[in-house]
Amino acid sequence: MPQPETSERRKRLLHRSRYRGCLEADILLGRFAAAHLPAFDDRLLDQFEALLEEPDVDILAWVTGRLPVPARHDNDVMHLLRRFRPAG
Repeated sequence: MPQPETSERRKRLLHRSRYRGCLEADILLGRFAAAHLPAFDDRLLDQFEALLEEPDVDILAWVTGRLPVPARHDNDVMHLLRRFRPAG
């Protein structure tokens, strides 16, 4: 069972993922977080949290391949996100 602080961190990251300000990012990141955050360890949570610091337009461009992924985000979370297909 996750430690309380990790559980709270996941809740906070899920909320940040769902309420970005850009509908496309809200849907993509919110559904990605709902699907993957429960299984993320601290390393992956760190990677995802760092990604959420970036502007939505950049994240969407990286995910769609319109811009190359910068080295700082070329990691396991970005690889999962680029393969992720939200349902609905």
